[in-house]
Amino acid sequence: MKTYKNLDVWKLEMDLNKKIYEIKEEFLDTERYELSSQMRITTVSIPYNTAKGSGKNHKKEFVQYLYHSRGSLLELETQVELSKMLNYLDEENYIEVSSLIKRAHKIINGLIFSLKKLPTTNNAQRTTAKE
Repeated sequence: MKTYKNLDVWKLEMDLNKKIYEIKEEFLDTERYELSSQMRITTVSIPYNTAKGSGKNHKKEFVQYLYHSRGSLLELETQVELSKMLNYLDEENYIEVSSLIKRAHKIINGLIFSLKKLPTTNNAQRTTAKE
């Protein structure tokens, strides 16, 4: 069965979520905790929107949810930059998270582009997911 779980972008977004949850230990005091909490909320919305969009009946709706995923990804990128600037995040984790964000951004953009080129069909999952 074809599903959003087969999408490379969703898998990468889930890897990004895992990494954000792993680095929460670096955010110990109250100020830092609030930022890490917001980062986790933002990160979770990325694959949520991808999954939700893939289940929509038209590719246009899927693309719209991918735009939401991309917006949340850019929000996360800003939070990561702020974390680095405030020295809440070490260099190694910063580089790893930034790399995941850049990869996800490229894949989301590519998927949006490819979906926009496809003829209109029903059930976005059938047009995008791999077996």
